[in-house]
Amino acid sequence: MAFGAGSAIYFCLKTEPGWLWGGAAVLLALILALAIGRWSAHRGLHLGALLLVMSAVGFMDAKLVTQVAAGPVAPVKLGVVRVEGWVVDVASPSQGRTRLLIAPTYIAGLAPGAMPVRVRVTLKTGGAITPGHGVTLRAILDPPPGPASPGGYDFARDAWFDRVGAVGLALTPPEEIDPPAPSLGLRIEMTLNGLRWRLAERLAGDLQAMGLTRGAGLVAAVTTSHQDWLDPADTDDLRNSGLAHMLAIAGLHTAAVTGFVFAAIRLLVAAWPWLALRVSGKKLAALGGLVAVVVYLALSGAHPPARRAAITASVAFLAILLDRRALSLHSLALAALIILALQPVAVVEPGFQMSFCATASLVALAELWPRRGGLIQAPWFVAWLQKIKDAVVGLIAVSFVAGAATGPFAIQDFNRMASYGLFANLFADLLASVVLMPALVVAGIGEALGIAPVWLGPPLAVAGWSGQGILTIAHTFATAPGASHTFASAPPIALLVSFLGIVFACLWKGRLRWLAAPLTLAVLVWPRDPAPAAWLAADGANAAVVIDGRAVVLKPTVRTFASESWIVHRGLIAPFDPEAETALAFDCNRMRCLPHVGVKPAIGAWWTKRAPKPEALDDLCRASAILLLKAQVPTPPSCDGVLVLRPADFAHGGAAEVYPAANGEGWRLDWSSDWRGVRPWTGGG
Repeated sequence: MAFGAGSAIYFCLKTEPGWLWGGAAVLLALILALAIGRWSAHRGLHLGALLLVMSAVGFMDAKLVTQVAAGPVAPVKLGVVRVEGWVVDVASPSQGRTRLLIAPTYIAGLAPGAMPVRVRVTLKTGGAITPGHGVTLRAILDPPPGPASPGGYDFARDAWFDRVGAVGLALTPPEEIDPPAPSLGLRIEMTLNGLRWRLAERLAGDLQAMGLTRGAGLVAAVTTSHQDWLDPADTDDLRNSGLAHMLAIAGLHTAAVTGFVFAAIRLLVAAWPWLALRVSGKKLAALGGLVAVVVYLALSGAHPPARRAAITASVAFLAILLDRRALSLHSLALAALIILALQPVAVVEPGFQMSFCATASLVALAELWPRRGGLIQAPWFVAWLQKIKDAVVGLIAVSFVAGAATGPFAIQDFNRMASYGLFANLFADLLASVVLMPALVVAGIGEALGIAPVWLGPPLAVAGWSGQGILTIAHTFATAPGASHTFASAPPIALLVSFLGIVFACLWKGRLRWLAAPLTLAVLVWPRDPAPAAWLAADGANAAVVIDGRAVVLKPTVRTFASESWIVHRGLIAPFDPEAETALAFDCNRMRCLPHVGVKPAIGAWWTKRAPKPEALDDLCRASAILLLKAQVPTPPSCDGVLVLRPADFAHGGAAEVYPAANGEGWRLDWSSDWRGVRPWTGGG
């Protein structure tokens, strides 16, 4: 916890700390700890000094990993360029389009030393080219985007640690070429990703041939993390029912796969008396579980959630090999420490926060769950009824505790809460753990070995049916009345209070832990700040105003991801017919948007670089209180008193929210750059 707190402090700073200040902090903390250890016998002071040292080490580790991850980032106005390189991976679809992760060998206009390590390009049309192929294409490249709104999720920070230095849209279909030979590490990465893609293709193709088309998408996603075969409607159902974690290969999937391998090996050893008398079946099964962890991690793409789950599972299996308890808060703490040391940015990522709190809560539940012996001399049907009842009660408790532990993060980071998430997870997680994942272990091994589909029919069919069953569960709960509730994000302090409440309830021994229960509700009940009056996109190419709690977007069909992210982040109502509501508030065409009388704030916009006619610019100035002006032209006298924003303003400030001025006259802007500060991933120090 102290190590993670130090990492969190580093990522919350608005300016990049220097090595001197960080080293001085570690040195002072160490001196203080040594002094307390030498001249004080107070146990509390010793513990506090140790935690202080660990916090300082966590701070410096975050600084070190950030510097190691540094790589070139594309310049802001790079524009349309030719890109050549190796396809490293096929990323999950973006709004139905395929995305390629490319290791560039040539980018027009950039010297070799200025080329990003990785480039992510979205294709307009055409199927995906499998990993390991060389390609060339023309694309519009930009640096990774910042938050869609002030305080929103910072995609550029993720890209920094993934070493993705440019993102863009391909203007031409990719053509295969033969670039310069890749490095050994890149060749291994492309080989593994190529195996993943071919395995996903085989799984999806075989299931579609069996008539299990709907389940094919989920089966491919939970095996290889490729969501290309998953219907967008099914993805929405999974999110609205509280089952979105099914799409991120993490703890549930890793535990199910490795648990099945562990149990199968242990059963096989027990069934062979000669071997059972000579080796420890439990330790041999743990060794097999470790192998399964490595194989599944490679097949899943080794994304951050999968890496975290793999480390946690590996610690558990190593504990068995070393005759320690596999499931304990000590093992979880060791796994978390390894994860944070290797990937300190995880401490501010929702995935790690949710998985850590959920796992800690479940381990704490297991430690205090009452143990009792079996029924004595009870008939078999009575004993089985008792076992079924215990299993159902246990599953309900697990779903409730895991949901309660992850709920604050779902509300804060994803702005939604599934009303029936407890019941959806109760049925879906059971089906996934007991049926889907074990069947996929057998089918996946067969597909990887190239075994004919006729021999893999039974496990493939079981996997496909269970995948369709999970999607049916998701659809049932996602379409039920009041299935999902949307919340605006609370102030950051609320999430910290909820997090501390969860951690205290997990770590404290005794009834005092229940005092922390109200703290976990902080995100839900904390008062929200007033919603902004309007939103301006990070590039000034779109905007929205809030009218009676509804978000009216000036360009409702253009670059919808940013506007939809802001609407959800603020807990606003998305219009049922966006274009119709925009027409009621604005007079828009391809060149400009003119606000109607009574719209506040009155936002006008000139979208193109072509200079407007004087009368058109005069009309915009007279009708607007805020004017987005892309053309580099002088403003007429009618723009006096109008807040005119040009591309340079957005290049410096990013996205912005509009609030009434403190004196009640005019408007003030809250820029995302003020929230982000000057850090390596923002283009600063």
